[in-house]
Amino acid sequence: MAMTMVPTAEDRPSVLPTERLLPSGKCRPEIRSSLRRIDDRRNALSVVGLWSTVVAMVAIAVIVNNPFVYAAVFVAMGPLHARFAILMHESAHKLLFTDNRWNDWIGTWVIAYPALVPIQVYRRAHFAHHRQEFGPDEPDLAFYGGYPCRARDLWRRLVRDAVGISGWKNFVPLVSAVRRRGSRRIPLSILGVQALLWAVSWAATGRWWIYPALWWLPWMTQWRVLNRLRAIAEHGGLQAGDDRRVTTHTVRQTPLARLWLVPYNTGWHLAHHVDMGIPWRNLPAFHAELERAGYVTDALTYPNYRSLWKALASGTGSVSAGPA
Repeated sequence: MAMTMVPTAEDRPSVLPTERLLPSGKCRPEIRSSLRRIDDRRNALSVVGLWSTVVAMVAIAVIVNNPFVYAAVFVAMGPLHARFAILMHESAHKLLFTDNRWNDWIGTWVIAYPALVPIQVYRRAHFAHHRQEFGPDEPDLAFYGGYPCRARDLWRRLVRDAVGISGWKNFVPLVSAVRRRGSRRIPLSILGVQALLWAVSWAATGRWWIYPALWWLPWMTQWRVLNRLRAIAEHGGLQAGDDRRVTTHTVRQTPLARLWLVPYNTGWHLAHHVDMGIPWRNLPAFHAELERAGYVTDALTYPNYRSLWKALASGTGSVSAGPA
């Protein structure tokens, strides 16, 4: 059997167009207009709620002042970094706020720079990813290419993520970019925001190590593990093609996965690639449209992330995504 996880043609029925969907899979304009609506108020509450959660968790750890509580907060910061990444992704798509000035300012200074992401660079690379997954200009191919692989190879990559090797490879270029004329403004801004976070956390808690231990180190380590697991679950083992079902996996969403790995509806990733103009709140509704049309089938859908990771680490792959 060929080492591929691409669904067979039988598992990808030709159902488009329909009364509600265009040949591309996007909804017809009269339906799409409601799905593309951005909820500014609720998104603002999401941003405030995310930062409030970070502050509250650090405050609890400092007040309790127990090593086990600090460890629990360290672990919980991984999923919180995932939330910063997804809201940053929404801002990069200009889907966080209807006013582009607020979208870019909040997306940059309140979300991306605190999470050590140069959103301007990310936006260019990410749109190259959307133009042609697995194509010649695909910026993320090295990240999720080479699957399915042997289980030990996946574990080796995850261990490198968990101990900070991957994080260090991302952090060093950010610091080094400060020395390059003409491109130092962005890294200086990011590092300036990090210095501010460090100073505020030190002043508020009286502990210099709160920022590196509960913000920078989770970003360097466990966030890398979560990011890899999510990314390979989105595109690992697939291939280029006009049919998004051969470029993007479909996984049944569970409350635990949404809490820990794929917040803000990012787990409905096939729907996002079919129509990247739909904001995160409406992806489940659009995914339901694709299911009703027969575009997304049970044969395409993994029952959970564990089954997909198992296939990705099988060394042989599978022809069908159906549950085992």
